[in-house]
Amino acid sequence: MKKRRNDLLLLAAVVALATLLWLTLRVTRSTGAYVLVSVNGAQIGMYPLDEDLALRIGDDTKYNILVIKDGWAQISEASCPDKLCVHQGKVRYDGQSLICLPNKVVVEIVGGEQSDYDAVAK
Repeated sequence: MKKRRNDLLLLAAVVALATLLWLTLRVTRSTGAYVLVSVNGAQIGMYPLDEDLALRIGDDTKYNILVIKDGWAQISEASCPDKLCVHQGKVRYDGQSLICLPNKVVVEIVGGEQSDYDAVAK
């Protein structure tokens, strides 16, 4: 009986800690300001996240279509066989990224306003 009670206490503590961590991450994240696009490690452009844009990255055989709309960025189409970059969805928060390994394309969200909360207390 005591073992079951301890298991329930441990489970409650883990759930509480996970909830606290999730809330901290939600409160401290900030919306990005720019979309930084790199191909094969070289930066090819930086575009504001608040302006709607459709951009073709690559050539006729290896390409990605980046769409920036309503403050969100996503890869809507790609020539890669698995289309994982298309299925990653939309991003808008500082530090988020979309990556297409076959085409060597990295789309990063950078900049933005700072949160009123600090993740590290001093």
